[in-house]
Amino acid sequence: MTTIESLNKRVDELADRVDAAESVLAIHALKARYGEVVDARFVRGKQVGPVVMKDQATEAAALFTEDGVWDGGPGLGIARGRTEIATRLAEPTLIFSRHLFVKPQIEVRGDQATGRWDLLCPCTRLDGTAVWMSGYEDDVYARVDGVWLHASMVLTTVFASPDGEGWPRILA
Repeated sequence: MTTIESLNKRVDELADRVDAAESVLAIHALKARYGEVVDARFVRGKQVGPVVMKDQATEAAALFTEDGVWDGGPGLGIARGRTEIATRLAEPTLIFSRHLFVKPQIEVRGDQATGRWDLLCPCTRLDGTAVWMSGYEDDVYARVDGVWLHASMVLTTVFASPDGEGWPRILA
């Protein structure tokens, strides 16, 4: 292999590594945005009004590919495609949530990626019961026109435990 060929190979390898690193950061931002949008459906322990709720649900659905899958497990159901996802998220089963995604494990392969995120989510059910929910989400991502989106997101709940005291004061 000539010096030029060796340098070109090294440049290509570095370009792939930079792309993968930038992709991981973009996927982190995607997941953070998803958490922000779904949590913004609630303000001060109440659901937002129907117009804002629909807008938030539509914004969350736009973070998925056209044929994306949102799978909340047996308790929350499955929605396929942006229209179904928006409809499902516009009818929340909660009056408060705060999604805390941690310990990301992301693997990028070109324009496809997979990820697993642990989730801790204090939330309040419609009946006013405060619950600590913990689980993980297994995601598949696709880069569409240079933008990373969820192709699928599958929630597995490990536990949901009532908190006897609730959240004494919700400020946000």
